[in-house]
Amino acid sequence: MKKIEAIIRKTKFEEVKAALLSSDIDWFEYHDVHGIGQSRQERIYRGVQYSTDVIERVAITIVCRDIIVDPTVKVILKVAHTGEVGDGRIFVSDVIDTWSIRTVENGDTVLKDKK
Repeated sequence: MKKIEAIIRKTKFEEVKAALLSSDIDWFEYHDVHGIGQSRQERIYRGVQYSTDVIERVAITIVCRDIIVDPTVKVILKVAHTGEVGDGRIFVSDVIDTWSIRTVENGDTVLKDKK
């Protein structure tokens, strides 16, 4: 099992959500996050100057079976990509075990996928 954590632009969230739900992912968690990136630029939007050092993003967390990690990462990369600085990051890490609180089952059989 793997945990995929993706930090993406807020403006891309709805597209990424739709793409994930139409693929093999039927559940994930997300939350708004703020980060500080390497780019330190002043930008002007509608006449207001603002700094780009604090960036609003959405963090998506998915725990899935190993077999769907690559397709899931590819979906996020394809949909979240703009080619501009600040597109985000994807992190993949191992998950040792998982438990269903309702059924008390454990292991990757707890994770449902469409395959």
